[in-house]
Amino acid sequence: MLGRKGYKDFDRLILAASFLIFAFGIIAIYSATKSRALPLAESFYFRQISWMGIGVLLLVLSVSISYQRFIDISYVLYALNIILLVLVLVAGHVRLGAQRWFSVGGFAFQPSEFIKLTLILALANYAGNKKDAMSEFKNLIIPCILAGIPFVLVLLQPDLGTALLLVPIFLTVMIMSGVRLRYIIGMIAVGIAGLPVFWHFLRDYQRQRLLVFINPNIDPLGAGYTIIQSKIAVGSGGLLGKGWLSGTQNQLNFLPERHTDFIFSVIGEEWGFLGAMGLVLLYFFIVKRAFNISMLTSDAYGRAIASGVGVMLALQVIINIAMTIGMMPVVGIPLPLVSYGGSSLVTTVIAIGLLLNVGMRRSTF
Repeated sequence: MLGRKGYKDFDRLILAASFLIFAFGIIAIYSATKSRALPLAESFYFRQISWMGIGVLLLVLSVSISYQRFIDISYVLYALNIILLVLVLVAGHVRLGAQRWFSVGGFAFQPSEFIKLTLILALANYAGNKKDAMSEFKNLIIPCILAGIPFVLVLLQPDLGTALLLVPIFLTVMIMSGVRLRYIIGMIAVGIAGLPVFWHFLRDYQRQRLLVFINPNIDPLGAGYTIIQSKIAVGSGGLLGKGWLSGTQNQLNFLPERHTDFIFSVIGEEWGFLGAMGLVLLYFFIVKRAFNISMLTSDAYGRAIASGVGVMLALQVIINIAMTIGMMPVVGIPLPLVSYGGSSLVTTVIAIGLLLNVGMRRSTF
């Protein structure tokens, strides 16, 4: 049971920062989709708020129940998620050339979003049980299998961005669990050496995205169009931005996917450098607190969860912003709590709940 002291350790600032980011996202989604003139019940911002309602209920649940209970059922959650990843390849809804979604009551459900969190829990379970022996190479085999199965299944959808995101999550949890650095470096070296082989397994459009990253002008009206328009939007925002609902790239429909993967472009254009930096600082605050919780947690399970959540959030923010300003290839990673999408939003809210959970109980195990 959690006593009064535990609730005193509840990090209200993480929660407040998370809801500020979400509010920023609702404002941006409204602006990005205003031109569609949809009825309230069908509007993107209303749906996002509805998803947040579900997320809040799950956040309360993920905070109220000891994270050790989630560790106890982590393999079950992981296995169910793997089953869903297999099923989505067979019976999933195809959108934009990818088979990643189930349609449930008019809402799209994406299992690959949840695998980021269930993988963290499964790895935390294994590493916590082997906490005194994770320095032995043989104990890396099972974690590699746990990470490798969803990596392949997500890659087959195809969802290159989410698949690649699983790799640093895996490496971070392993490092925080005591795996020797030379093993980590060895795995990274093997991965880099295998890139030429990996290239041949990519779809044509994925290769094109990587080539366009190097030079967007090789296909300015095709694969390079979105990134060119995104850079124009962000750059035109200047220091203070053009004002809410006043971004020309946004309101005149020059920018595709502006309510999902390229929502940061809308923020950069309408709120300028200062608004964008304010958002980045809120993310930085949450990630910093996540790693502080990890470092202050003596329990191996909690340390693995906090570090995994921290790197999951940090990399999504870095990758999303970097791809909108042309510093990384377009890989379809959403901006946490901001991009439209129920699966991403709910996953992030649950992850924050688990982070708060570890922070509250870090000295009770």
